[in-house]
Amino acid sequence: MFWVPLLLLAWAVAGVAGLRLCLSAVRGAAASTGGRGAAEGRGLTLYEAAFLSGGPGRVADVTLVAMARQRRLLLAHTGWATVVDPRGRDDMERSVLGAIGPGGQSPIAPVRAAAATADPVRGIAERLVGAGLAVPDGAGTTVADAVRQVRLAAAAVAGLAVTALLMPVPSDVPRHLVALWFALPLILTLGCLAIARFEAHPYSRWASPAGQRLLGALPREAGGGDDRAYLTSVAVRGVHAVGEPELRAAFAHREPRPGH
Repeated sequence: MFWVPLLLLAWAVAGVAGLRLCLSAVRGAAASTGGRGAAEGRGLTLYEAAFLSGGPGRVADVTLVAMARQRRLLLAHTGWATVVDPRGRDDMERSVLGAIGPGGQSPIAPVRAAAATADPVRGIAERLVGAGLAVPDGAGTTVADAVRQVRLAAAAVAGLAVTALLMPVPSDVPRHLVALWFALPLILTLGCLAIARFEAHPYSRWASPAGQRLLGALPREAGGGDDRAYLTSVAVRGVHAVGEPELRAAFAHREPRPGH
């Protein structure tokens, strides 16, 4: 009966993952209720949309792209940033310029990392959390995280089932019965995923359900010469939405690891 402990482990894995998903969904619903009033009649700034879509790193990215398009910052395809205009127009731009340093030139990766952790980004996060539009930092597992855990649990249950079926089974226990017992926790995990897909999709690590509704009202495609629409597209979709190949290459560049 060596398969019985494996079955108990499968149930434990499936149960814990399903419980975490339920708790995350409840917290998300509470955040949605709390943020509904704040979201009514409220728009999102470019930086707020970037934070809700991709977190602090996305805010830094959209700041760099905006400054590059305005020819105030040169982002080379080699992964270096060069200052053209040293005057920042807002706190985020000043953070980027400060991260580049007085030399006026720096690799993009450390600039992005420094800008993403600067005070202006923390201020954006605090405002969005206060409005019920962002998930509080350290609030526990988000729905997106919980869904990933349930997917891992489903894979683990399947693996445990295969292991149990490959092990010796007493002659009085049909293998199809063992498979049936393992099918139950697998059905539980798959059912949780289906419900989450129907009730909570799209999953977001940063935006609460109220924040996701505001993001859904934003344009996703840049059109014509509208710079605002272009930057909004980058804020929502990330640097993959950048149209210029050389500018995209600047963000794709990675510094070589030590020793390579």
